[in-house]
Amino acid sequence: MTETCDIAVIGAGSVGLATAHALATTHGISRVVMIDSGDPMALTSAQSGENYRNWWPHPVMTAFTDHAIDLLETIATQTGNRIHMTRRGYALATRRTAPADLMGDLQRGYGDAASSLLREHATAASPYQTPRSSQWDTAPDGVDILTNQDLIRRHFPSFADDIATVIHIRRAGDISGQQLGQFMLEDIRAHGGRLQRARVAGIEVNKGFTLNLQTQDGPASLHAGRIVNAAGPFIADIAKMLGETLNVSNVYQQKIAFEDREAAIPRGMPFSIDLDGQTIAWTEEERDILSADPDTAGLLAPMPGGIHCRPEGGDGGTWVKLGWAFNEAASSPHGEPPLIPHFPDIVLRAAGRLNPSLLRYLGRLPRAARHYGGHYTMTPENWPLIGPMQTPGAFVAGALSGFGTMAACATGAVCAAWVTDTERPSYATALSPQRTADEALMRDLTAGNRGIL
Repeated sequence: MTETCDIAVIGAGSVGLATAHALATTHGISRVVMIDSGDPMALTSAQSGENYRNWWPHPVMTAFTDHAIDLLETIATQTGNRIHMTRRGYALATRRTAPADLMGDLQRGYGDAASSLLREHATAASPYQTPRSSQWDTAPDGVDILTNQDLIRRHFPSFADDIATVIHIRRAGDISGQQLGQFMLEDIRAHGGRLQRARVAGIEVNKGFTLNLQTQDGPASLHAGRIVNAAGPFIADIAKMLGETLNVSNVYQQKIAFEDREAAIPRGMPFSIDLDGQTIAWTEEERDILSADPDTAGLLAPMPGGIHCRPEGGDGGTWVKLGWAFNEAASSPHGEPPLIPHFPDIVLRAAGRLNPSLLRYLGRLPRAARHYGGHYTMTPENWPLIGPMQTPGAFVAGALSGFGTMAACATGAVCAAWVTDTERPSYATALSPQRTADEALMRDLTAGNRGIL
């Protein structure tokens, strides 16, 4: 017997849950079924850095993430901050004294509001407000640009002395992605939605969609009037079942987390990113070993910037997270994750350039240290795909490479508006698959900064 529902959401990660949540709570569609072979918020969503920010070098993405943060703040308010939302910001550090390109990206991203949001601090006596509190609802807005090294050293004491500019994005911080997912799942169920544990083996299009499922008890089927492809790194697989192709790739990125027993990172430090590229300072012996293996020889070359570091677990916590999305090689999300065994040593060496105290852990990471990663599913321009697919009644919500947690709620709201054909934000078409028909926009995106941080 084939069960029926109004809408089937394929995938129960942060984006699938957010889409089902918007359909059930905002649009009153109770017969929503989420389909996932694993637990909700597992796979890629479980590996999230759980950070959020509203800065992107394009006003469309800034509007999108501002919308997402609005929704996160609403949930934090309604639930007594069950999602553990903090807002110490993002600190973007560079050794350049006049990074005109970064200033241009700020101006472009914030558009007309930039003049009121950007504040430059060029003297040691400048009235810069340090992020002493993690409270999201009392934190300042806008962006502080610190260009005085004495000021930087006073407020960012763990940073290396050669840092010449810090761009402090203030509407930024972190949340608990798992708590957000659990809240949405409970709310979906309270409104009549449900989770079906199954793998989608095929899709037949016939007056709606018949999904051929593989469950623990054997084959099953579900008929839905409309479907949402929110399958994370598998969105291209689902599209293929509809006879469509999505121009996305999966790139595996890695992180480490460990207990900071040496108190190398101040607990009040914002999520910090070293923007500058570097050549890792290997010893001669290490260089000989790395150069002998084609898989590691590339680590001797100049590397891109973008090393991430942040305290983990709040003010009373003791853990630290490090990440570096330097990998550019696409890989399949099927099978074992392609972890680089030496990644912990690699990222520690690189992160030690911004926070030299981290170098204490070289060769002596705590035993419980965690090395993990997840696939960044991305379009060539690194913008998400949210909206109608070519097949009538099918929609996609995906390709949120590295920003799925921060943008999930807005993605769900926009996708649900497409599904129900109701009012959408002004930026919605630019984030839909239909944007490829806008030649001017695509030229603009090809020439611009993709915003990978």
